[in-house]
Amino acid sequence: MTQLIQAKKGIITEQMKKAAKKEKISAEKLAEKIAEGSVVLPANKNHKKLSPYAIGAGLTTKINVNLGISEDCPNYELEIKKADLAEKLKAHAVMDLSCSGDTRPFRRNLIEHTSLMVGTVPVYDAENLGKELPELTEEDFLGMLKTHAEDGVDFVTLHAGITKNVLAHMKPADRIMPIVSRGGAVIAEWMDITGKENPFFANFDKVLDICLEYDVTLSLGDACRPGAVHDASDSMQISELIVLGELTKKARDAGVQVMIEGPGHMRIDEIAANMLLEKKLCHNAPFYVLGPLVTDVAPGYDHITSAIGGAIAAASGADFLCYVTPAEHVKLPDLSDVKEGIIASRIAAHAADLAKHVPGADNWDKEMSIARSNLDWKKMLELALDPEKPGKMREESMPRDPAVCTMCGKMCSVNRTNRIKEKIK
Repeated sequence: MTQLIQAKKGIITEQMKKAAKKEKISAEKLAEKIAEGSVVLPANKNHKKLSPYAIGAGLTTKINVNLGISEDCPNYELEIKKADLAEKLKAHAVMDLSCSGDTRPFRRNLIEHTSLMVGTVPVYDAENLGKELPELTEEDFLGMLKTHAEDGVDFVTLHAGITKNVLAHMKPADRIMPIVSRGGAVIAEWMDITGKENPFFANFDKVLDICLEYDVTLSLGDACRPGAVHDASDSMQISELIVLGELTKKARDAGVQVMIEGPGHMRIDEIAANMLLEKKLCHNAPFYVLGPLVTDVAPGYDHITSAIGGAIAAASGADFLCYVTPAEHVKLPDLSDVKEGIIASRIAAHAADLAKHVPGADNWDKEMSIARSNLDWKKMLELALDPEKPGKMREESMPRDPAVCTMCGKMCSVNRTNRIKEKIK
């Protein structure tokens, strides 16, 4: 049985107990949220090393780290190092987005290697089956999903909502960038060439059967997400979201866990409304967002544009942030890019948890503030989200008085007020 089916039956699984402990809530309360669909607990029965996390309403905001090889950068060893870095920096999931060659050996290795949740996009295997795109059958697409499920993937992105009716909105929507989703573009082109309906939409019952067998969580992909701020909140995006809401109900009724993927590129003033719309149309399913990136003009700094949007999105109801690195729109990220992306996303997630008043979220900030008030540098570095960077900065610029820093020196306001406090005592 899936986590959802067991939750509906009142069965508390080991995965629920472990995830609930991390959230500092009761397993029974978590099971209630899973049963109603506002929380998912991705946990493929074949991912033996998994340390489970729950994603959704009332919980801490989770972050995902993308990795995987491309045709031009086929270094699997480096991608494993990225997974290790993600675990070290306290991410919650990794997605293998490998899109070249035989992806299965690396995927299996990754799942055996990491305790983080693992996601994939099965349709990325479409061009590696030894067939041209028009030759692929509906069974081929379902076979990709089956293979990934067998290998132990905890959640899969399926672009099941980009139907013929949704594609009909492309021309009237007047988009600058009609489809920026790789998987969505594959499905759209296959539909255009063959004249057939989206294979995942047309065979959604078979999709659910596969997910049920392995307890794979569906991450219903936003093939029509905006890839430019100009394109956000248009008819193409919203029409797909309506379809995803319908598929959410079908999946839940079958006992399959579901979360929804969202934008994309979007102006700041549109973010909160989009979060509300997703929750309404998709029956309060957990929302997984890429960014949103709040401007299109910052290549090389898109971890920042994404963190701004991610903080607003999560504070407005998003539950799961997909990190963006400085390399977005430019190249496959290296390890330093990955680190910058993770840190930016973790800052956004924690800032949102503070705004949402997630129980216990502000304890960390209080501890840091107390350490600063006491000029306790050792404690400050221990509490830092990334201790290495501030530690190195301090070593490189040590003041004459080790109690303070080189910004203020004798002018340190904290040092002065501490002396006043001592007199008051």
